[in-house]
Amino acid sequence: MRKFQQTQILEIIKTLREAQRAELYADCQDGALGIGEYIEQIKGEGTQTVSLLEEYCEVVYKASTGEAGQNALEKALLRVENSVKNELQPTKTEVVFLSYKASMSDSIESIYTAAKEDSACDAYWIPIPYYDRNPDGTFGMMHYEGAEFYKKSIECTDWQRYDMKARHPDVIFTFAPYDALGHMTTVHPDYYCERLRELTDLLVYVPYFVAMGAVKEPYTKCPAVVYAHKIMVQSESVRQDYIRDYLEVEKLGYKRELYGAPEDKFIAIGSPKIDAVINAKPTDFTLPEAWHRLIYKTDGAKKKVVLYNTSITAALNNTEQYLKKLENVLKVFCKRTDIVLWWRPHPLLQTAFSSMYPELTKEYERIVAEYKAEGCGIYDDTPEFHRAIAAADAYFGDGGSVASMFRTAGKPILYQNISIDSLLYSAKPPLPPDNAEAVFDSAKPLMYEKNVGLSIFLDKIAAESEISFDAKCEIAVNLDGTCGSKIYEYVKKHISMRRHIEYE
Repeated sequence: MRKFQQTQILEIIKTLREAQRAELYADCQDGALGIGEYIEQIKGEGTQTVSLLEEYCEVVYKASTGEAGQNALEKALLRVENSVKNELQPTKTEVVFLSYKASMSDSIESIYTAAKEDSACDAYWIPIPYYDRNPDGTFGMMHYEGAEFYKKSIECTDWQRYDMKARHPDVIFTFAPYDALGHMTTVHPDYYCERLRELTDLLVYVPYFVAMGAVKEPYTKCPAVVYAHKIMVQSESVRQDYIRDYLEVEKLGYKRELYGAPEDKFIAIGSPKIDAVINAKPTDFTLPEAWHRLIYKTDGAKKKVVLYNTSITAALNNTEQYLKKLENVLKVFCKRTDIVLWWRPHPLLQTAFSSMYPELTKEYERIVAEYKAEGCGIYDDTPEFHRAIAAADAYFGDGGSVASMFRTAGKPILYQNISIDSLLYSAKPPLPPDNAEAVFDSAKPLMYEKNVGLSIFLDKIAAESEISFDAKCEIAVNLDGTCGSKIYEYVKKHISMRRHIEYE
């Protein structure tokens, strides 16, 4: 039996107590019979509690004929109540994992894996629909990424067949933080955190990103941060960023005392996204034949692969310049035969252009189409994000979560600068005077294009048999691939403690 089911029974018993005091004996009989049927649906026949309910019905009948009084009724009902508390204690925890964009679901996947391995847990992975935002802010096209978007180890549940209100799961995990405030996309309103909080005992928000440095607004003041009971963050320094801004949420109209004390709300425990990076191996994934031909030579030797990541934030800050830079970079890579470009744009980048800059969408689509048609590199818009990290030897592109995770893999990173023409950077680039002495530094895991030209970076990557760094950087705690299991154990312990307090 689950905690919510036991609570429902105890609430009905309270109603029975009020009904017997009002001498509504027929209602008492109906209520007791309903409880008994409900218990037998869950536990089967033969429970002590159902036997006590039958005895209670006999006392109710005697009370209706004047053969028994209120004291007898109260004693009989109290025996039922105590039996519910003792015999029907929760043995199962029901945990729901809500995912809308499959390529971002690594935020919660390792937690789900840990929950599935626990025989005392019923874990439900529920892909939910989401909508594009039109330029005027209204809902646009609906998207639904169902079971076919996930690996076989994830058992998906149809969102239309799981009644969240009726089932009231013990725990809900989400990585969708913005509710109605999302500018480019929004999950179905039924799954806004404001509503989810009322449908579970414990709403847990796990950020969909890994930060390289400080975390600021809007990430620290979004609805999930307010409404979730617990927020799992990557490190103590990031936790302090959230606490700092949470102390100001009253300025946004929230009553902070209703949503939890910050010292209890934010938990520095790591990121499941890093689990996925640390645990991923190239042999875990298959490559489409066309990609395999690009990466591997006829003798079976592997070319060096550079992951090119383009993010939403950078693209929207200076969109026209960004598109020029994007086209410029693709030309640099297509001129090389010793390096394979693996371009993986943010999964919502095209949606962002359509929503925020519809007049530039066709230009972006043209760049993508020409790159695909030329066939000189990989264009990856699949949900299997970690395949790219496992296959790539180095990273180039914008900062953000992807770069942070690449850093934990111990591979070199070069941040792009959209104001620089990458085509001009040859082995001896015409660098600006203040960068005249800048060179590739194999001791630095993180470099910047204003100091190291893209071509220089690529030359070094192609020439080196291996360039790697200490993966134990200080961006997060629990960098051993076990963060998901630690989060699950934390949540399980928290639920157990709450139940213990309620029974005392």
